[in-house]
Amino acid sequence: MDRRVRYTKNVIKETLISLLSEKKINKITVTEVCKIADINRATFYRYYLDIYDLYDHMEQEFLDELKEATKVNHVDTVYTFSEEILDVLLRNKQLVKVLFSSNGNLNFLNEILEISYNKCILKWTEDSISVNEQSEYASVFIFNGALGVVNYWVKNDFDKEISEIAQTIQQLSYYGIKKYIYGQ
Repeated sequence: MDRRVRYTKNVIKETLISLLSEKKINKITVTEVCKIADINRATFYRYYLDIYDLYDHMEQEFLDELKEATKVNHVDTVYTFSEEILDVLLRNKQLVKVLFSSNGNLNFLNEILEISYNKCILKWTEDSISVNEQSEYASVFIFNGALGVVNYWVKNDFDKEISEIAQTIQQLSYYGIKKYIYGQ
């Protein structure tokens, strides 16, 4: 992609992220994005149909980056899987804040759930663990617990190191809350 096109698309995306941190997507207009990004409407429409199309593109690029991160060969433990996901989240800090805020659309979480679920099932199958309804519930429980930890991390402005959050997710996934609540 041409450097100028990449720059223009980035400016448009950054403008939308900035606006989404202030208001809901249905209150944002193409005119407003163009004015702030200092581009004309024809330039915007060269790349996107409307604000929702722009948002969908951003969300899809983010999901593609998450999927790519989980394909890395060394991602075979809860810790390494979490670490790769958290790294992508941190690289996309502003977008993630918007996605996790009340102004964002949490539909992208279903995609992440599917990635996590498939990773769990693959790992358990490789370890000769019988995959059944209980293990499916376990994977959903692990994901939602990890999501809660990640959401708390995002709300606290990414205040901990990736390794610390990955370690917490791994320990909670394997051992539950007992250690954290009762110190055992």
